[in-house]
Amino acid sequence: MMTLSRMIAGIGAIATTTALAAPAWAQAAAAGPIKAPTPEQMATMVNKGDTTWMLISSALVLLMSVPALALFYGGLVRTKNMLSVLMQVFMIVSVAALVWVCWGYSMAFTGGSPYVGGLSKAFLAGVSATTYGATFSNNVYIPEYAFVVFQMTFACITPALIVGAFAERIKFTPLLIFVVLWLTIVYFPMAHMVWYWAGPDFLSDAPTDSGLLYGWGALDFAGGTVVHINAGIAGLVGCLIIGKRVGYKQEPMPPHSLTMTMIGASLLWVGWFGFNAGSNLEANGLAALAFINTFVATAAAAVAWAVIEQIVHKKPSLLGGVSGAVAGLVAITPAAGFAAPMTSILLGFVASAVCFWFVTTVKNKLGYDDTLDVFGIHCVGGIIGAIGTGIVAAPSLGGQGWVDYTVFPSVAGTYDMAGQVLTQIKAVVLTLVLSGGVSAVLFYGLKATTGLRPSKEVETEGLDINEHGERAYNY
Repeated sequence: MMTLSRMIAGIGAIATTTALAAPAWAQAAAAGPIKAPTPEQMATMVNKGDTTWMLISSALVLLMSVPALALFYGGLVRTKNMLSVLMQVFMIVSVAALVWVCWGYSMAFTGGSPYVGGLSKAFLAGVSATTYGATFSNNVYIPEYAFVVFQMTFACITPALIVGAFAERIKFTPLLIFVVLWLTIVYFPMAHMVWYWAGPDFLSDAPTDSGLLYGWGALDFAGGTVVHINAGIAGLVGCLIIGKRVGYKQEPMPPHSLTMTMIGASLLWVGWFGFNAGSNLEANGLAALAFINTFVATAAAAVAWAVIEQIVHKKPSLLGGVSGAVAGLVAITPAAGFAAPMTSILLGFVASAVCFWFVTTVKNKLGYDDTLDVFGIHCVGGIIGAIGTGIVAAPSLGGQGWVDYTVFPSVAGTYDMAGQVLTQIKAVVLTLVLSGGVSAVLFYGLKATTGLRPSKEVETEGLDINEHGERAYNY
């Protein structure tokens, strides 16, 4: 098992002028904790290349939500519900962005508790163009706004993923109420527990202010627990509480536009490079590693799903190929900056096979109506990736361990794979319990008050015309 003083979490927490230990790590081993540089000193250490990369990555992650996820989901539903899915995703992104800057950023990335941050930066109090955050290199900073907006895109896409589990049967207004509550009670605390850290330094045994799972030593480079398992289990709970679609298993419900789904999946793949490689916070070798790992794991998962379909059904489908690609993207997310390319390929193969089994076999046997397989791909793929990270991060397999060994050569060879896998399992279980339990309370509460589901007549006619007064296609 590793100690916190020898671990760097995936995205990590931002260190600002109010709570910052200088990341002079090479000197820290001998000198102990170092006092924070002044704002004037930090301004001279801002790296324009890293800042540019973070802003580009933020735009790429936004691309993953709108249009990518909206088109991916929209193509998979029936024509009468296409516009409703587009509207749900678009408005969730909009609402989540406002919630993030009002209180989400402060709850996720200020200190004082291992479970959730405070409200000292609510409404971005104290954040300006002259406040900075540390990256993972010695004396290199980015503007705090760049970190705020990058993390905001994560908060936007995560609740948008959930809606696929109960697409075609959810009322619009209760859904948005759920999103605000879920972000506040589930997502922000999870982001804090996994990614928040505020020094004093990585090599000192002095007290450290960090999130709970960070303190455990859980590795999550870009959101296996925070994003995918978190959203996936919430989606499963939602589809169980809301119930099955009218006519489920009694009438055909094919996707209305696999062409649109293919476009959405392709845009997801492109945007995911910002999601994973951007999570390194710097434009350097580890960002390139996360980039290539994301590429090859996705390719492997897409090929694996097509091969399995060829064997099982004798016909590889486009829907299967893009589903495999998304499963690979999900699985590599927590491991992107820790694995090596060859082990990333293996992780993609394994995740694709397991997700295929859940989507085609487990769902049918258990009979739950997860419309767009949010649980089967995001939650299951996230679990495979999160636990697998403990394996593929091992230096003996070409992984990075917990740190960049060019900075910390003294800790090479100390990786405990069994202990790390156990830590990863603990993180997965906590995520499932927290998100699943709180989501159940929220769904049941809204079901009893505002109601969650439209009438049978409305659902049969379609949500587009009844919820929004429009149709996706006028012909």
